Amino acid sequence: MNRETVAAEHAGDLGPMLLDIHEPGAVDVVDHETEDGVHAEVVQQPDGLEGEELLGALRRMHPVQRQQTINKFAQPPVRSRGSRSEMEKHFKELPPYIRQALLKGDLRLADIVVYSVKPVNSKTTKLFETQDTKTVGLCNISNARLPKNQALLVSGIFLLAGVSADATPDKVMSTTFSGIEAIPAIVSGELDLKANKKQILPETSCDIFKTTGFAVARMGYYKLDNPRLIHDDVLIELTLTLGTMNGIAPFTYIYAGLHGTITTP
Repeated sequence: MNRETVAAEHAGDLGPMLLDIHEPGAVDVVDHETEDGVHAEVVQQPDGLEGEELLGALRRMHPVQRQQTINKFAQPPVRSRGSRSEMEKHFKELPPYIRQALLKGDLRLADIVVYSVKPVNSKTTKLFETQDTKTVGLCNISNARLPKNQALLVSGIFLLAGVSADATPDKVMSTTFSGIEAIPAIVSGELDLKANKKQILPETSCDIFKTTGFAVARMGYYKLDNPRLIHDDVLIELTLTLGTMNGIAPFTYIYAGLHGTITTP
């Protein structure tokens, strides 16, 4: 019996590798799912059996049972959905040390919103800054960079606004944020996102963050049609630019969040 493994990895994706039978003593290339469900090619013996043992076991089976066993080996894995699926499509863009850590199970994939809250004091507001320190309720990364070994696939962006009672941290943290529709000066502004000086979202009208009247959209959320990867330890630049400050109340704050899938221990 001399049949080769059926299927190959799809370019740019971690497609399923289907198991088949080889000559005695050969190994099988299969799609392997890590503890976190990341699919990747590995070389292994099915069920820990050597080639001759497997063939012998198959020959001794009833024909129906033998076919069921082969079908079970050949069944492709269930495909991921949403942001996780997008991350898997960008797997090859991850740094080698992160890819290896995922396959070994040292890193996992997780949902996240990387966020920052900043005052609107001028026509230009940098939502992530190098002097930022991680503070619950204000910003969940430091220095405008992701921590080592944490790469983020940006699937969508949140943009919300609120008016704080004053500029003290406690009051800012307890501000109610809602859609930007009530502040025309922000709606008519632009938002752009860069990582390591590479454009992810070019200067785009904030009008896209208006979600009032949408039945299923999350408030202030825009889903990117072109998700992009942000590597660990690179500068993140998310900038809100306004054409006017007219109508911007004192102590107006912006909440911006990068939603997606991140690698994490």
